[in-house]
Amino acid sequence: MTELLFTDLGLAEPVLRAVQARNHTTPTPIQAQAIPKLLKGCDMLGIAQTGTGKTAAFALPILSRMAHNPPPKRGRRHIRTLILAPTRELAIQIGDEVEAYAKTQRLFQAVIFGGVSQKPQVAKLKRGVDFVIATPGRLLDLMNQRYLDFSHLDTVVLDEADRMLDMGFVHDVRRIIKVLPERRQSLLFSATMPDDIARLSKEFLTDPVRVQVTPPSTPVDRIAQTIHYVEKGAKQKLLVEILADSEFAKVLVFTRMKHRANRVSEYLEKAGIRAAAIHGNKSQGARQRALKAFKDGAIRVLVATDIAARGIDIDGITHVINFELPNEPESYVHRIGRTARAGASGGAVAFCDASEGAYLRDIEKLTGVRLTVVEDGLVDMPVRDGETSGLPPKPGARGSQKKRRRRRGGQNSSRGEARAAAKAA
Repeated sequence: MTELLFTDLGLAEPVLRAVQARNHTTPTPIQAQAIPKLLKGCDMLGIAQTGTGKTAAFALPILSRMAHNPPPKRGRRHIRTLILAPTRELAIQIGDEVEAYAKTQRLFQAVIFGGVSQKPQVAKLKRGVDFVIATPGRLLDLMNQRYLDFSHLDTVVLDEADRMLDMGFVHDVRRIIKVLPERRQSLLFSATMPDDIARLSKEFLTDPVRVQVTPPSTPVDRIAQTIHYVEKGAKQKLLVEILADSEFAKVLVFTRMKHRANRVSEYLEKAGIRAAAIHGNKSQGARQRALKAFKDGAIRVLVATDIAARGIDIDGITHVINFELPNEPESYVHRIGRTARAGASGGAVAFCDASEGAYLRDIEKLTGVRLTVVEDGLVDMPVRDGETSGLPPKPGARGSQKKRRRRRGGQNSSRGEARAAAKAA
């Protein structure tokens, strides 16, 4: 069978030159499926995970259509494409991709997100742009200040829609959609398809085509997963001991709370391990510096909360360590999927203290994988003995009532903690 090339997809000549300049010749599966359909102007529902090439899957046909209908050489530019992303990191990443592919065309963009001064963003909008790539909160702020005019908009993209919902942006997204022109091309991309996304797609899309790309193997199939039962106060010591292994060369560590990310990062620095933390309280500049240092190898460990890390796509991560188990099992799969990219192998290590047993049970139920218990010798914690629940065995009579109460509390409060986690991260 003849291999499909970018030159077979119907892209405009300036876009093909930009693709060739990046030494890309063969489209990914999502690109091969999506680009021809989007060039026809169809609405699209795309089911694809981060790392599948979905940004180019929607950016290239948009740029190709602009090449056939370029903006005026003189006069004010009008916003023709709006791309919504759940996090500033993802918005910046999309902006970088669009800029790289648009180099052969005279197009301008504004990347809009909170946590920084709005003045430079407003200045770009006043000069006129063709693309706006934005997070919902800051976009609504600028809309309310009447800095945005969508009357000439012809394409809107909602990227990582499931993360939008997880982070509570669904109402903001609906408010934005209401002011957009009805005659437009609409695209929605999501890694998963829960009922809420299905409902949103019906509101947002008109007679969409659906493309779905399933990775050749799920992250859990390619990643060696282990778990350490460890008292909460001993986790930092255990982390340093694990990082003494040189195979842990580029490590992403996850915590649930912002303050914990700071403390873990500071502890590692004191132990002589180059590390940095990113979370919602960090300035955008600090977050970008930490990401660059991690990407370039200037630091070995990046400690992150879930929300701060969403949208980060960094190659070469050797291990993911769950310093604290997430209270939503889907987040565990999303976390460990940061390693084992592009067919490489990877490792995922989880720490579980006595209060996190319910989270572990939910993770193993979702993934269908029983995490391998590691005997680290640091603490005297019970090890599972053939139980199918995913929890450590019940402790002996002494102290068992207290520990069972703690475990039940973890189960009953998980929904409340899930809501609190977004605010805390």
